[in-house]
Amino acid sequence: MKTKNIVLVGVGGQGTILAAKLLTIGLMEAGYDVKMSEIHGMSQRGGSVSSLVRYGDDVQSPVIEIGTADIVVAFEKMEALRSLEYLKPAGKIIVNDTEIYPLSVIIGANAYPEGILAEIENKASCRVMTATEMAETLGNKKVMNVILLGSVVKSMGLMDIDWEKIIRDNVKKKFVELNIKALNAGMDAV
Repeated sequence: MKTKNIVLVGVGGQGTILAAKLLTIGLMEAGYDVKMSEIHGMSQRGGSVSSLVRYGDDVQSPVIEIGTADIVVAFEKMEALRSLEYLKPAGKIIVNDTEIYPLSVIIGANAYPEGILAEIENKASCRVMTATEMAETLGNKKVMNVILLGSVVKSMGLMDIDWEKIIRDNVKKKFVELNIKALNAGMDAV
């Protein structure tokens, strides 16, 4: 199998890294060679976070070069715009329709850009999701990351992996059922 490239981007605290780890574990258990790397930035202060996941028969490096990602999953709109350059021409981007203001916007030094979704949709094959709202409907907005994981699973054709087992083995017991519902909601939304 040719190597597939997935970029997950968000803001610190959104669960980007957990989603990438669950994805990586599932892919490894399915027998793929998998490499993952993380960039935390100022994640604990609401800064950018990205995880790169590559899988296939023989993956030599965790690095995803500009213009080579099969899919970008953005947990926040501005992070989606920043990460568009990773997409290959036929790639797809999944964008959570959520805004998290950086410090420069909060203090009034900058304005949050308008028209982000229109700009993204003009440049790439885009699916906009309301994952944060979906998570709130399930009872906890923190499972937004697993909803987006479900969208990746469906978009990349990875439904044959036992994702429920991956969640049961890697999520705190009291949150397992909620996360399974979130995963299914994400798959159903695609």
